[in-house]
Amino acid sequence: MEAKMKRIYLIGLLAVLVLVAACGKQNKQETDNHGAHGGNSQVASPAASSAGEHGAHGEEHSGETKKLETNAEWKWSEETPKSGENTVITVQIQDTDGKAIEAFDINHEKKLHLIAVSKDLSYFDHIHPEYKGNGQFEITTSFPSGGDYKLFADYIPTGGSATTKSEWIKVEGLAAEQVPIKPSDEHFVIVDGVEITLENNHPEAGKEMELNFKLSDAKSKDPITDLEPYLGAVGHVVILSEDTEQYLHVHPMEEKAKGPEAKFMTIFPSAGVYKIWGQFQRNGKTFISPFVVEVK
Repeated sequence: MEAKMKRIYLIGLLAVLVLVAACGKQNKQETDNHGAHGGNSQVASPAASSAGEHGAHGEEHSGETKKLETNAEWKWSEETPKSGENTVITVQIQDTDGKAIEAFDINHEKKLHLIAVSKDLSYFDHIHPEYKGNGQFEITTSFPSGGDYKLFADYIPTGGSATTKSEWIKVEGLAAEQVPIKPSDEHFVIVDGVEITLENNHPEAGKEMELNFKLSDAKSKDPITDLEPYLGAVGHVVILSEDTEQYLHVHPMEEKAKGPEAKFMTIFPSAGVYKIWGQFQRNGKTFISPFVVEVK
């Protein structure tokens, strides 16, 4: 009896050991299979792949270049400049923390373009201050008459985008007669013996617009084909709204053109009256062709 019970006990123990071994093998197989699936999850599993892409995007986002914001501080050598007298204008470019911007991209042969206009837009000047380093530009200039003038500093800080900063300057002296700003009666002007016609001069706000300047000899009407590069291009166009709040500095579509056409592409941001100055060079001399248009 006792021997029989021992056999039953041994048989039962053997069965338990076999079952445990089988379960262990199955668990190991399941673990191995799960590990293989996990190793391939970034490729085979859409959910895991999406998570991987999100992680990469997060790293890319954290490495994006922060937009470089700048300010301009303006100073003049005289507290109130006088017409007809030289004034030293200093423009200090710095970041929003007041730290000087050191590097600037060359934009059409210059690090900074300075545009000066009278309040009635009858006076226009495009000059280029000298870079003194440490974010400071300086130029000596004069104003033809008393009154208010607006200055526009146009530059590209390295690592940033094209930027324009402006400031009003009051000039003492006899004020010139104010010229009303109204759309041009003629579609052409004659400057230094050159007749400049502005085609497509009925622009619409918010739409891409081609400004096509056609140049010819004012007397013979022969097309002008010997325009010289002005600041590295066939010409430049500056556009200002009547209230001087909208400023556009436009470069040509074909920089190496020599005439008789000079084409520019721009978008007028809103309806209103705008003045356009086309700047060209011939025989070593620059000339400006002004037009006033109404944007619908």
